[in-house]
Amino acid sequence: MSRAEFVARTRRWVVKIGSALLTRGGAGLDQAALADWGGQIARLHGQGVEIVLVSSGAVAEGMSRMGWKQRPKTLFEKQAAAAIGQMSLIQAYEDVFRQHGYLAAQVLLTHDELANRRRYLNARNTLNALVDFGVIPVVNENDTVATNEIRLGDNDTLGALVGNLIEADLLIILTDQQGLYDKDPRQYADASLISQGQAEDERFLAFAGGAGTVVGSGGMRTKVLAAQRAAHSGCATIIASGHESGVLERIRAGEPLGTLLLPERQPLAARKQWIASQLQSRGELWLDEGATRAILETGRSLLPIGVLRVEGDFGRGDVVSCYSHEGRIIAKGLVNYSALDAERIKQHPSGDIESVLGYVYAPELVHRDNLVLL
Repeated sequence: MSRAEFVARTRRWVVKIGSALLTRGGAGLDQAALADWGGQIARLHGQGVEIVLVSSGAVAEGMSRMGWKQRPKTLFEKQAAAAIGQMSLIQAYEDVFRQHGYLAAQVLLTHDELANRRRYLNARNTLNALVDFGVIPVVNENDTVATNEIRLGDNDTLGALVGNLIEADLLIILTDQQGLYDKDPRQYADASLISQGQAEDERFLAFAGGAGTVVGSGGMRTKVLAAQRAAHSGCATIIASGHESGVLERIRAGEPLGTLLLPERQPLAARKQWIASQLQSRGELWLDEGATRAILETGRSLLPIGVLRVEGDFGRGDVVSCYSHEGRIIAKGLVNYSALDAERIKQHPSGDIESVLGYVYAPELVHRDNLVLL
């Protein structure tokens, strides 16, 4: 299937627009650009493409209104800037979409909404309802209340998680670069644009650089990681330049703009998508070689006998990260025992659990149905 045919078959998009694009590099909202993107989204919406917009820009717009030249370093300053900027940002989107006959809805999320299973499902239901109503949701991280411990970190990640939430076909990340290159095009004249590839190709993270701009928190690396996250639900990703005229409509028309990163495997089951979306783990389980091989090669559950070390303070049902004997994170899962009990039964066969603890909840430390390979 050609790229044009693939894009033509997509029906549900998440479009993420970065701070540098929205705020002219920190000089305040670029009303003309915002009106252009809004018009494209409205026209695509009219053609049957369901679109959820993930918009950065609140902190950057707040900085502009306050006259700040550098991104705040303290959390309370960032939150204050977000509170100030969010007013202008959502009003601008409301005005643009209203001109095209569409309603917009503001949705603010934090990691808490996605970490709690009930709230995760509620957020999914709300977004799906808005899309079904023909409303264009405008999603942002709730920077005004999010602390460092519960922040998603960047809107590239948020875009991928929203893509998982609503089971989108395509995540489009608009940035100030043409796409993903095999080396930094700002430093190397011979850098080549990667037109298409697999989201989980390990080379792409090596190609991606580090930090973003003065007004943004992301970089090309966060975009590649977002593509990998989006792939969990079978969602493809296009990283393209927001400076390209009519970029969204041209992508829809089949033009090979930017970099298309395709999912390699079948979508995860809904419950495993939620587990994979957890950015923070309550603890770590370090596995021996046999347990590592059993999980990676045969898809088995994690038994206590294969655990060498337990770290963190977690309870039954919390998300833990599983590390190989070589120190590489290989999976995340919902653990069946607390950290205290896991410490006591590690390196024991499952048959010994009752004699060690006085009870047995399950023979597995993490059941394979609650285990997601990374």
